[in-house]
Amino acid sequence: MGACCSGPDKVEPVNSTATELDNMSKGEANDSEFRGPVRNRSCTDVLFLIIMLLFLISLVVLIVYCANYGDIYRIINGYDSCGNVCGRYNPSVKEYDKQGVCIGGDLKEMRFLQITEASNNYVDPQNVRRECVKGCKEEYEAFLNRCIPKVGENTAKTFFSKTGFKNFFQEVTEDLQMSWREILYLCLIAFGFSIVLLVLFRCFVGILVWVVLIGVTIASIAGTVYLWILWKQKKDELNKTTTNKEIENTMATSYLAYAIVATIATVIVLLVILVMRKRIRLVIQLFKEAGRAINSMPLLLLEPLVTFVALGLVVATWLIFTLLIESSGFFTPSSTQPASYQKDTTMKVTRWYNLLGLFWFTQFCIGCQHMIIAGAVSKWFFTRNKNNLGSPIMRSSYNLMRYHLGTVAMGSLIIALVQLVRTILAALQYQLKGHDNAVSRCLFKTCQCCLYCFEKILKYLTRNAYIETAMFGYSFCKGGQQAFKHLSSNALRVAAINSVGDFVLFLGKALVVLATVLIGIKMFDGKTGIQHVWVPLALAGIFAYLVAHCFITVYEMAIDTIFLCFCEDCEQNDGLSRPYFMSRGLMEFVQNSKKALAVLDTTGSPQSQAWSTTSTQQAASTK
Repeated sequence: MGACCSGPDKVEPVNSTATELDNMSKGEANDSEFRGPVRNRSCTDVLFLIIMLLFLISLVVLIVYCANYGDIYRIINGYDSCGNVCGRYNPSVKEYDKQGVCIGGDLKEMRFLQITEASNNYVDPQNVRRECVKGCKEEYEAFLNRCIPKVGENTAKTFFSKTGFKNFFQEVTEDLQMSWREILYLCLIAFGFSIVLLVLFRCFVGILVWVVLIGVTIASIAGTVYLWILWKQKKDELNKTTTNKEIENTMATSYLAYAIVATIATVIVLLVILVMRKRIRLVIQLFKEAGRAINSMPLLLLEPLVTFVALGLVVATWLIFTLLIESSGFFTPSSTQPASYQKDTTMKVTRWYNLLGLFWFTQFCIGCQHMIIAGAVSKWFFTRNKNNLGSPIMRSSYNLMRYHLGTVAMGSLIIALVQLVRTILAALQYQLKGHDNAVSRCLFKTCQCCLYCFEKILKYLTRNAYIETAMFGYSFCKGGQQAFKHLSSNALRVAAINSVGDFVLFLGKALVVLATVLIGIKMFDGKTGIQHVWVPLALAGIFAYLVAHCFITVYEMAIDTIFLCFCEDCEQNDGLSRPYFMSRGLMEFVQNSKKALAVLDTTGSPQSQAWSTTSTQQAASTK
């Protein structure tokens, strides 16, 4: 059983025998040919899987404690100023009868909570009075068991309600009820655009990447020339004018500084593109290889849907737990203020515990998706005969469930802890609002910025550690070390992939969202009765982004996996005595590419070349 920071797990590199390679050259499936470059896997980071199970059990215990001292209907139905839950029978408490506390009573018929201005009976700092009523008055209407003011009929289409922000959510609800069909159509359109986007990446990614680079180059040069022209104009005006020379001189100096900075930036951009031109070709080839992998395993595109369902269950469970926590508390009467339900220390701690659970299990679901995609794509890469892949997705899922859930639990816990610290800092900043100063605000922003960058770096390294684990069965720490070694030794290639590749993928997402929103604007143009058109458009745009992100996430993970497989292939093989697993297109980017390609052209295929090499070695050993 592998543990974090322990020695390397037992691995066996891929060394195919002559019989196996002969079977592959004949097109026969061989079950022992690939189960990842490691054949004998062992369970990794089991300790963190146990910690996750203990965390889940303790969270359930805390939720049971909160539910024992709570009532979810305090949130669903609401309670009045006496502490009575609307729509329920509230038993009276004898110890409060002598104190004149008004708790207790049968309010089954009074199902709605109406919040109005306070009367003289209560001195409420928030200036509201909570009252359970049988039905809403004429100027009110029912919404989520609450009586809220009606919206005027002459409300115009505005960003927020003219009658006040408190009516905005009511108006949005009405808009969504009227436009749900159009939103559904736009979601289907976004789904279709995402499929088309994958086809475009598959066929025209080379053109798209160079168009982006040429566009950046032209924009940089044009912006620099424009700034120098502006500086020249300001300098000429300075020589001609006789008044306000000091102001004109300041403006000319500013434009000179801008032009110098832009020139330096443009030179750097041009040098980077010139230096990384071969790496950019590698990015294009990785896009093509990822397209081939997804084309061979189209069911990979369904993996984000499974993750989406899992994330939905996690969020739904968190919301239920949150309702139970927020509805808990001990009844606290007051002679000057409305009654309330106060939480003890355990209930307050449970809030943060539940939030950590949300972060942890969310990252866990995402990590499982990364691991499955990485395992399937790495099997595709290291399989010579692509026609006999078998069931790479099922195999990768089995490896995850059988061996590597602890590794995903560890990686997701690290990210979740950083997210929790960021949330705690934000809560502290909110609590200190009104009592802070410029120094404290600067410190909070600096800490948040550092933690944000740290979280992004962690997510990137964790994703690559998952890839190494999916390939070799490493523990999390060993996989992270191996991934970091490859990423640091290929820094320029990684920079090209993360800059050019990510920008191209971002443009793809933006294209899907923009096209969906533009169609939505045309669709809602002739529809009457909607008060806030931007709300359904925003929802459609968000869904379009999520759909495009789900599909592109598969593409992005496939690219990262193929890149690390490429690095491992270069490290383990030489293309001569040990044939490469990579395709001919990727083989052009290795150091001995000419020799490897010459051998490939002579032997006809990597399989036959490997077969002949193995046969020669066996004959020599026999002699």
